[in-house]
Amino acid sequence: MSFGDSSAAPDPVPAAAPAPAPAEPAAAGARGPYAQQGHGRPGAVAMVIGSAMSLQFGSAVAATLFPRAGALGVVALRLVFSALLMLAVCRPRLRGHSRTDWAAVAGLGVALGTMNTLFYQAIDRIPLGAAVTLELLGPLVLSVVGSRRLLSLLWAGLALAGVYLLGGTGSGFGGMNLAGAAFALAAGAMWVAYILFNSRTGARFPKADGLALAMVPAALLSAPLGVASSGRALLDPVTLGLGAAVAVLSSGVPYTLELFALRRLPAATFALLMSLMPVAAASAGFLVLGQRLQTPELVAIALVVVASMGAVRTPPAPRPRAP
Repeated sequence: MSFGDSSAAPDPVPAAAPAPAPAEPAAAGARGPYAQQGHGRPGAVAMVIGSAMSLQFGSAVAATLFPRAGALGVVALRLVFSALLMLAVCRPRLRGHSRTDWAAVAGLGVALGTMNTLFYQAIDRIPLGAAVTLELLGPLVLSVVGSRRLLSLLWAGLALAGVYLLGGTGSGFGGMNLAGAAFALAAGAMWVAYILFNSRTGARFPKADGLALAMVPAALLSAPLGVASSGRALLDPVTLGLGAAVAVLSSGVPYTLELFALRRLPAATFALLMSLMPVAAASAGFLVLGQRLQTPELVAIALVVVASMGAVRTPPAPRPRAP
């Protein structure tokens, strides 16, 4: 999660910031008894914020590992440890699934592995806050297109203004590395694929079982690239320990918090809170990596956040009824 990869909005159309991170484990949405009654919402909001902070601080810690193991090596460690963690916690059932079920799992795994690989390539080149802001454009475009309302053009305009401002500053696209910006945008496109496959998988598997199974192809996809890129550096005990910590921060903690939060919050509220992901990323980048953003860049992030929130709050236009 990428997200980061932490994302969990069950309906990919209205939610600009889906879960991964979205969230990833809770594709069923907010259907618990508290979601409608409103009980426990302050605690649930704190869980969502804690999930976002854990995910982005995990990404920041991962960036500190790049000199040791490279971006591809760190992605491999993160996804392998995350797969082991998710399988141990969820213990998904392997029998009784159709080919269509396994196809959804495979699609989710490929989207998850590709999204994380692209995102880690981005944060190896540009600040974490800027990378997450650009990545968020993928779900935002999906939300705007799915809304089919004129008001959505306003949110699209705000987002474009934010991107223009982000790229037009002295430390904009030219200063922050064009390849890094391209990787972040590509990760956003894969985030869209992740949302769609996550919705299908969540409808076919209970709880987080589909995600746990999808972590396996994601890990298998990234492991050869990590080994080819980093080799024996991945076997260093310190690197292994930090890689496991990244998996816990970026997967274990966010997944757990989001599962509990989605039992108490409507999916739209959850998506609204997840729109603050760039703020969490900028904070983690500043505190862990010492990445200082200038005022124009902070304004750019704020514009994209507001656009994302507006897109989440804009309901889709009703479809015409068939005669």
